Amino acid sequence: MTSTDSAQQPPAEKAPAKDPWDLPDVSVLVVGVLGGTGPQGKGLAYRLARAGQKVIIGSRAAERARAAADELGHGVEGADNAECARRSDLVIVAVPWDGHGKTLESLRGELAGKLVVDCVNPLGFDKKGAYALRPEEGSAAEQAAALLPDSRVTAAFHHLSAVLLQDPEIEEIDTDVMVLGEVRADVEIVQALAGRIPGMRGVFAGRLRNAHQVESLVANLISVNRRYKAHAGLRLTDV
Repeated sequence: MTSTDSAQQPPAEKAPAKDPWDLPDVSVLVVGVLGGTGPQGKGLAYRLARAGQKVIIGSRAAERARAAADELGHGVEGADNAECARRSDLVIVAVPWDGHGKTLESLRGELAGKLVVDCVNPLGFDKKGAYALRPEEGSAAEQAAALLPDSRVTAAFHHLSAVLLQDPEIEEIDTDVMVLGEVRADVEIVQALAGRIPGMRGVFAGRLRNAHQVESLVANLISVNRRYKAHAGLRLTDV
């Protein structure tokens, strides 16, 4: 082919852009919840199981996890943290901030190769109310990524009311879930998981380096809730 022939060839068509709302089917994934006996973890476990997801909640004490699982019903199982991590395809980290680092460090082997969703909010409290803490790594999610080099770490589910999550009379949770991560496919799995809960929608909100402000926003929501006696969440407009 001559240079003239080459110049006459039509330009290659660009592949159509992927629909950001074309999300994978995650209904068969086994979801583990570390800290599943605490308010946030227990509420997430309940909502996901109620939506048909297979859920295992973890705790430092297997007996405590099994008791909480029996209370939740909907096929939820309880186990110690290590077994929960081993048996799950995707693991939500909902442990208290003060135990975050030690818990993840102790489970590095069990979490290797897993998709990990960190929803921990580093907060402090004083007479003025809640305020954000700044971990050395930048955020709880970035700390998780540093401690779990063989896992795929994302961040999501920060702004959900544990009260609403655990209320069986509430059919839908009207809120968006901001999802952060480094790999689009992983983020989309978490978005799809959020969308399994009626009323929720998972929205990509940036890479893990932007997790600090997402985690910190919980301090503002606590202030809103205290002033207005509410259980505020977030909705993103024009998306």
